[in-house]
Amino acid sequence: MQTSSAQAGNPGAAVMAGQKTATSELLLETVLSSLNDDKAEEIVQIDLRGKTEIGDHMVICSGRSTRQVAAISEKLAQRIKDEYGLTARTEGKDSGDWVLIDTGDIIVHVFRPEVREFYQLEKMWLPQGDAAS
Repeated sequence: MQTSSAQAGNPGAAVMAGQKTATSELLLETVLSSLNDDKAEEIVQIDLRGKTEIGDHMVICSGRSTRQVAAISEKLAQRIKDEYGLTARTEGKDSGDWVLIDTGDIIVHVFRPEVREFYQLEKMWLPQGDAAS
């Protein structure tokens, strides 16, 4: 049963009964909670506001194996859909090395540790000295 016509930041999307309105802060809270629940490692949150228009926040984390990376990603996308009615765009789930989940406001990268070390996204987006080691 639909209760309202549009969500903030996603015009035209219907809000289903019992779902929250997706704000950047609520989405970020949900993302971090889901990653913690699924035992993601070395979670780094990067505030992108004022740096780029691609989103408000970027979250980078690691899973211990391709299976865990895929599971973390699947559960996160499903939780966002269940709680907010949003379908997050997902890339890379089949390989399980690096999965990108894009909610619009929040961009999540889930890596295997070796792949994360190779690409070092934190170094691109964080001021020097702020990246978690």
